[in-house]
Amino acid sequence: NDFLLSAVLAYNQHTNLGFIHAFVSAISVIIVSELGDKTFFIAAIMAMRYNRLTVLAGAMLALGLMTCLSVLFGYATTVIPRVYTYYVSTALFAIFGIRMLREGLKMSPDEGQEELEEVQAEIKKKDEEFQRTKLLNGPGDVETGAGTTIPQKKWLHFISPFFVQAFTLTFLAEWGDRSQLTTIVLAAREDPYGVAVGGTVGHSLCTGLAVIGGRMIAQKISVRTVTIIGGIVFLAFAFSALFISPDSGF
Repeated sequence: NDFLLSAVLAYNQHTNLGFIHAFVSAISVIIVSELGDKTFFIAAIMAMRYNRLTVLAGAMLALGLMTCLSVLFGYATTVIPRVYTYYVSTALFAIFGIRMLREGLKMSPDEGQEELEEVQAEIKKKDEEFQRTKLLNGPGDVETGAGTTIPQKKWLHFISPFFVQAFTLTFLAEWGDRSQLTTIVLAAREDPYGVAVGGTVGHSLCTGLAVIGGRMIAQKISVRTVTIIGGIVFLAFAFSALFISPDSGF
């Protein structure tokens, strides 16, 4: 009985450490990847124009869905022997880190402004499309049948168009982004639950900061500094693999 109890306690401790390590790893890389990223600017600018809670809800739904999909993709690779996925993921972290350091060192201090202006133009374009659709779907004269109308799905009447816009823009911007690839890589080598929770919390912090601070944070943030720090963080994860066994589980 004592032996079984000790084994269970050791397993629980090992599992808890794995979850915590995955959580810390995920939240760290998400924050350094997302601050000053396109999805950050989308949330910041849209929060200035529309209801903040609506923008936050739409963006977080997209990021939460993307995080879960990424974790599933990464977890699917666990059918491959862990030793291979561990060292492949370590190599990818090293590549991401070197690339981010190179990008950061080449950036000008006001590099983020170009990204900000690009997102502003994209949101403005979406606004114009929405206004045109609104005009085409005008009420018209119900009794006489005057006015041009385009049939709309009933569920659209219960969902804010700005919620849909925040969700769509964020999801498309996040697909194939560095943070998505990072989440997949982490889920392949770390505890998937810890990665999912840590990734979601990291996205929540960044998106919440963007929504609350809005344009002021978007203009003040140094994308160059964040990118360099991000490169160092990625390289630190790669370097730590030299001291952690692939079979340790965390």
